[in-house]
Amino acid sequence: MPDCDYCGDHFADEEAYLDHLADAHEGELGAIDRRRVDDRVGSGEADGVPTGPLVLGGVLLFAVAVVAYVLLGTGGGSGGAAVNGIAVAQTPGAVTGSAHGHGFANVTIAGERVDFSRPEYQRPREFAAFHFEGGDGRVWHKHADGVTLEYAMATLDIGVTADSVTFQGTTYSDSDPGTNVSVTVDGESVDPASYELSGASDENPSAGDRIRIVVQTEA
Repeated sequence: MPDCDYCGDHFADEEAYLDHLADAHEGELGAIDRRRVDDRVGSGEADGVPTGPLVLGGVLLFAVAVVAYVLLGTGGGSGGAAVNGIAVAQTPGAVTGSAHGHGFANVTIAGERVDFSRPEYQRPREFAAFHFEGGDGRVWHKHADGVTLEYAMATLDIGVTADSVTFQGTTYSDSDPGTNVSVTVDGESVDPASYELSGASDENPSAGDRIRIVVQTEA
Protein backbone atom coordinates (compact mmCIF):
# COMPACT_ATOMS: atom_id res chain seq x y z
CA MET A 1 0.00 0.00 0.00
CA PRO A 2 2.02 3.00 -1.25
CA ASP A 3 1.91 6.35 0.47
CA CYS A 4 2.04 9.68 -1.35
CA ASP A 5 5.32 11.52 -0.64
CA TYR A 6 3.61 14.81 -1.47
CA CYS A 7 0.44 14.72 0.65
CA GLY A 8 0.62 11.52 2.71
CA ASP A 9 -2.48 9.84 1.28
CA HIS A 10 -2.60 6.04 1.13
CA PHE A 11 -3.40 4.00 -2.01
CA ALA A 12 -4.36 0.39 -2.63
CA ASP A 13 -1.82 -0.18 -5.40
CA GLU A 14 0.88 1.43 -7.52
CA GLU A 15 -1.48 2.21 -10.42
CA ALA A 16 -3.85 4.17 -8.18
CA TYR A 17 -0.90 6.01 -6.67
CA LEU A 18 0.47 7.05 -10.07
CA ASP A 19 -2.97 8.18 -11.20
CA HIS A 20 -3.15 10.30 -8.06
CA LEU A 21 0.23 11.88 -8.82
CA ALA A 22 -0.89 12.76 -12.34
CA ASP A 23 -4.15 14.29 -11.14
CA ALA A 24 -3.14 16.03 -7.90
CA HIS A 25 0.57 16.81 -8.15
CA GLU A 26 1.22 17.48 -11.85
CA GLY A 27 3.36 20.54 -11.23
CA GLU A 28 5.26 19.15 -8.22
CA LEU A 29 6.74 15.93 -9.55
CA GLY A 30 10.45 15.22 -9.49
CA ALA A 31 12.26 13.64 -12.42
CA ILE A 32 11.77 10.04 -11.27
CA ASP A 33 8.09 10.45 -10.41
CA ARG A 34 7.56 12.35 -13.65
CA ARG A 35 9.00 9.42 -15.63
CA ARG A 36 6.87 6.92 -13.69
CA VAL A 37 3.72 8.96 -14.31
CA ASP A 38 4.55 9.41 -18.00
CA ASP A 39 5.07 5.67 -18.33
CA ARG A 40 1.73 5.08 -16.64
CA VAL A 41 -0.14 7.62 -18.78
CA GLY A 42 1.68 6.50 -21.91
CA SER A 43 0.56 2.94 -21.41
CA GLY A 44 -2.96 4.29 -21.91
CA GLU A 45 -4.72 1.43 -20.16
CA ALA A 46 -8.27 2.46 -19.40
CA ASP A 47 -10.79 -0.32 -18.92
CA GLY A 48 -8.30 -2.67 -20.53
CA VAL A 49 -8.23 -0.81 -23.86
CA PRO A 50 -4.87 0.65 -24.97
CA THR A 51 -5.36 4.22 -26.11
CA GLY A 52 -2.09 4.47 -28.02
CA PRO A 53 -3.39 2.51 -31.05
CA LEU A 54 -6.65 4.45 -30.88
CA VAL A 55 -4.81 7.76 -31.08
CA LEU A 56 -2.68 6.51 -33.97
CA GLY A 57 -5.80 5.28 -35.74
CA GLY A 58 -7.45 8.66 -35.29
CA VAL A 59 -4.45 10.43 -36.78
CA LEU A 60 -4.46 8.09 -39.77
CA LEU A 61 -8.19 8.55 -40.32
CA PHE A 62 -7.76 12.32 -40.20
CA ALA A 63 -4.96 12.16 -42.78
CA VAL A 64 -7.10 10.01 -45.07
CA ALA A 65 -9.99 12.46 -44.73
CA VAL A 66 -7.75 15.39 -45.67
CA VAL A 67 -6.43 13.58 -48.74
CA ALA A 68 -9.96 12.62 -49.79
CA TYR A 69 -11.10 16.21 -49.45
CA VAL A 70 -8.23 17.51 -51.55
CA LEU A 71 -8.67 14.88 -54.28
CA LEU A 72 -12.46 14.64 -54.37
CA GLY A 73 -14.09 17.45 -52.46
CA THR A 74 -12.65 20.34 -54.43
CA GLY A 75 -13.94 19.30 -57.82
CA GLY A 76 -10.54 18.67 -59.34
CA GLY A 77 -8.46 21.19 -61.26
CA SER A 78 -6.60 23.56 -59.02
CA GLY A 79 -9.07 23.01 -56.21
CA GLY A 80 -11.96 24.94 -54.74
CA ALA A 81 -11.82 28.25 -52.93
CA ALA A 82 -13.93 31.23 -51.96
CA VAL A 83 -13.85 34.24 -54.26
CA ASN A 84 -15.46 37.41 -52.92
CA GLY A 85 -17.01 35.11 -50.31
CA ILE A 86 -18.55 32.92 -53.05
CA ALA A 87 -17.61 29.24 -53.03
CA VAL A 88 -16.28 27.99 -56.36
CA ALA A 89 -15.52 24.39 -57.28
CA GLN A 90 -12.43 25.16 -59.34
CA THR A 91 -9.89 27.95 -59.48
CA PRO A 92 -7.74 28.60 -62.57
CA GLY A 93 -4.13 27.66 -63.04
CA ALA A 94 -1.23 30.05 -62.81
CA VAL A 95 -1.58 33.27 -64.76
CA THR A 96 0.70 33.11 -67.78
CA GLY A 97 1.29 35.15 -70.90
CA SER A 98 0.50 32.10 -73.01
CA ALA A 99 -3.18 32.22 -72.01
CA HIS A 100 -4.83 35.40 -73.22
CA GLY A 101 -8.39 35.26 -74.49
CA HIS A 102 -11.41 37.51 -74.88
CA GLY A 103 -15.16 37.27 -75.29
CA PHE A 104 -18.38 39.11 -74.62
CA ALA A 105 -20.64 39.08 -71.56
CA ASN A 106 -24.19 40.18 -70.90
CA VAL A 107 -25.68 39.79 -67.43
CA THR A 108 -29.19 41.18 -67.01
CA ILE A 109 -31.00 41.04 -63.67
CA ALA A 110 -34.72 41.82 -63.54
CA GLY A 111 -34.57 43.87 -66.70
CA GLU A 112 -31.42 45.82 -65.81
CA ARG A 113 -28.14 44.99 -67.52
CA VAL A 114 -25.14 44.92 -65.18
CA ASP A 115 -22.70 47.63 -66.24
CA PHE A 116 -19.26 46.01 -66.08
CA SER A 117 -17.62 49.31 -67.05
CA ARG A 118 -18.24 50.54 -63.51
CA PRO A 119 -15.11 50.75 -61.29
CA GLU A 120 -16.19 47.94 -58.96
CA TYR A 121 -16.02 45.52 -61.89
CA GLN A 122 -12.75 46.80 -63.33
CA ARG A 123 -10.27 44.93 -61.09
CA PRO A 124 -7.51 43.48 -63.31
CA ARG A 125 -4.83 43.72 -60.61
CA GLU A 126 -6.91 41.87 -58.05
CA PHE A 127 -8.24 39.23 -60.47
CA ALA A 128 -5.60 38.76 -63.15
CA ALA A 129 -7.05 35.47 -64.41
CA PHE A 130 -10.41 36.98 -65.41
CA HIS A 131 -11.54 40.61 -65.51
CA PHE A 132 -12.82 43.60 -67.42
CA GLU A 133 -10.45 46.49 -67.96
CA GLY A 134 -9.87 49.85 -69.63
CA GLY A 135 -13.41 51.03 -68.90
CA ASP A 136 -14.81 48.46 -71.34
CA GLY A 137 -17.79 46.60 -69.88
CA ARG A 138 -18.47 44.32 -72.87
CA VAL A 139 -15.21 42.48 -73.53
CA TRP A 140 -13.83 40.16 -70.86
CA HIS A 141 -10.17 39.14 -70.58
CA LYS A 142 -8.72 35.89 -69.28
CA HIS A 143 -5.04 35.20 -68.65
CA ALA A 144 -5.05 31.65 -67.31
CA ASP A 145 -6.20 28.18 -68.20
CA GLY A 146 -9.10 26.60 -66.34
CA VAL A 147 -11.23 29.74 -65.86
CA THR A 148 -14.74 28.42 -65.26
CA LEU A 149 -17.87 30.49 -65.72
CA GLU A 150 -18.54 30.08 -61.99
CA TYR A 151 -15.12 31.49 -61.11
CA ALA A 152 -15.40 34.30 -63.66
CA MET A 153 -18.71 35.49 -62.25
CA ALA A 154 -17.46 35.18 -58.68
CA THR A 155 -14.67 37.68 -59.45
CA LEU A 156 -17.50 40.08 -60.29
CA ASP A 157 -19.26 39.28 -56.99
CA ILE A 158 -21.98 37.30 -58.76
CA GLY A 159 -22.81 33.77 -57.64
CA VAL A 160 -24.12 31.54 -60.40
CA THR A 161 -25.27 27.94 -60.75
CA ALA A 162 -27.06 26.22 -63.62
CA ASP A 163 -30.41 27.49 -62.32
CA SER A 164 -29.75 30.34 -59.90
CA VAL A 165 -28.03 33.70 -59.69
CA THR A 166 -27.02 35.60 -56.57
CA PHE A 167 -26.59 39.32 -57.12
CA GLN A 168 -26.23 42.10 -54.54
CA GLY A 169 -27.38 39.85 -51.71
CA THR A 170 -30.45 38.42 -53.47
CA THR A 171 -30.63 34.89 -54.84
CA TYR A 172 -32.88 34.33 -57.84
CA SER A 173 -33.76 30.69 -58.46
CA ASP A 174 -35.46 29.15 -61.45
CA SER A 175 -37.67 27.27 -59.01
CA ASP A 176 -39.03 30.48 -57.47
CA PRO A 177 -42.56 31.45 -58.60
CA GLY A 178 -42.47 34.05 -61.35
CA THR A 179 -38.69 33.75 -61.81
CA ASN A 180 -36.82 32.52 -64.86
CA VAL A 181 -33.05 32.05 -64.80
CA SER A 182 -31.05 31.43 -67.98
CA VAL A 183 -27.31 30.71 -67.90
CA THR A 184 -25.85 30.15 -71.37
CA VAL A 185 -22.62 30.36 -73.31
CA ASP A 186 -22.98 30.81 -77.07
CA GLY A 187 -26.67 30.09 -76.67
CA GLU A 188 -26.21 26.74 -74.91
CA SER A 189 -27.04 26.00 -71.28
CA VAL A 190 -23.91 25.11 -69.29
CA ASP A 191 -22.88 24.04 -65.80
CA PRO A 192 -20.99 27.11 -64.53
CA ALA A 193 -18.96 25.04 -62.04
CA SER A 194 -17.33 22.95 -64.75
CA TYR A 195 -17.59 24.94 -67.97
CA GLU A 196 -14.22 26.51 -68.84
CA LEU A 197 -14.33 29.70 -70.87
CA SER A 198 -12.71 29.81 -74.29
CA GLY A 199 -11.39 33.16 -75.49
CA ALA A 200 -10.27 34.65 -78.78
CA SER A 201 -7.69 37.25 -79.74
CA ASP A 202 -8.14 40.87 -78.76
CA GLU A 203 -8.52 41.75 -82.46
CA ASN A 204 -11.58 39.48 -82.71
CA PRO A 205 -13.23 39.10 -79.29
CA SER A 206 -16.55 38.20 -80.92
CA ALA A 207 -15.02 34.80 -81.73
CA GLY A 208 -14.66 34.05 -78.02
CA ASP A 209 -17.36 32.69 -75.73
CA ARG A 210 -20.45 34.85 -75.38
CA ILE A 211 -21.68 34.74 -71.81
CA ARG A 212 -25.35 35.51 -71.35
CA ILE A 213 -27.00 35.34 -67.94
CA VAL A 214 -30.57 36.60 -67.67
CA VAL A 215 -32.86 36.71 -64.65
CA GLN A 216 -36.49 37.52 -65.40
CA THR A 217 -38.96 38.25 -62.63
CA GLU A 218 -42.63 39.13 -62.61
CA ALA A 219 -43.26 42.76 -61.87
